[in-house]
Amino acid sequence: MSAPPDFCRVAAAPGLPAGRLDEDRCSVQALVRGDSGVATASPAQRWLLVEQPGPWGMDALTQSRFDPAVAPRLAHRARAEGVRVLLVRRPGDRLADSQRRWAYVDGRPGAEGVWWSVRGTDAELVDVPWDGSVGTRTDDPLYLVCAHGGHDACCALRGRPLARTMPTDDVWECSHLGGCRFASNVLVLPHGCYYGQVPDDGAELVAAHAAGRVALPWLRGRSGVPAPVQAAQHTARAELALLGVDDLPPRDVRRLTPAGVDVERWVVTLAGPDGDVVTEVESRPSQESAPLTCRAVHPAHGRTWHVRLLSGV
Repeated sequence: MSAPPDFCRVAAAPGLPAGRLDEDRCSVQALVRGDSGVATASPAQRWLLVEQPGPWGMDALTQSRFDPAVAPRLAHRARAEGVRVLLVRRPGDRLADSQRRWAYVDGRPGAEGVWWSVRGTDAELVDVPWDGSVGTRTDDPLYLVCAHGGHDACCALRGRPLARTMPTDDVWECSHLGGCRFASNVLVLPHGCYYGQVPDDGAELVAAHAAGRVALPWLRGRSGVPAPVQAAQHTARAELALLGVDDLPPRDVRRLTPAGVDVERWVVTLAGPDGDVVTEVESRPSQESAPLTCRAVHPAHGRTWHVRLLSGV
């Protein structure tokens, strides 16, 4: 099944991310292919950020300087409560700046917030409330740059230079965010806006969020929002020039095809400022298979997203 002529294929982001790599790295090949990161944000809506300087292995929590006796208990609680654990450290891994900080982050619409605390021991994190009742709240945007080289080299080689140069004091290196081939990857909290292929020093991204807007050219999507909605929002934002972080929330998602087929289609309805914005969304495998991470053993097909606005234009 081919898309109608007036479908808009969501394009790859312009510009070159910070840091240059060998041509066979996954992030370089993704740029060459023109891979789009749109509709690839994580399903997470709540996070536990744990300051942990030093090296991180493939599994950051268990392969770091975090207490190995506590790590399995913390991971178990996080899975049970639907909270994603991310290790964080200051750019450049400044050990002298480490204060054993941690934060609970809620990105659910209407409940957004970041609450920072300091722990005496790692074990405290297993029993402390994860609900915003503990810690000092901040309403400023928080920027996490994936720099997890133990998971994928592209994240360190592109993420760490970006984190060091971003023009904000609220930036941290973090463990694996997902979508390594879109490095440099940035997660802006508490709203959960995922970005990929962020170029230069990320100044345009910081300026946009300081003004309450998204930086659309590099936006992968909002965490916790279904992928078809992320794709619909991206195209509708571009067509309607609606860049506010909370613009175009979803009102309805109606699947038109069975799950798991090659070509999937939905009707996604978004709430616009002047009434509903109705879109038709189509997803299909990319024509070319390729290794999607530097560690990948076998090539795989990504998915491309195609959106048409039916009403609300």
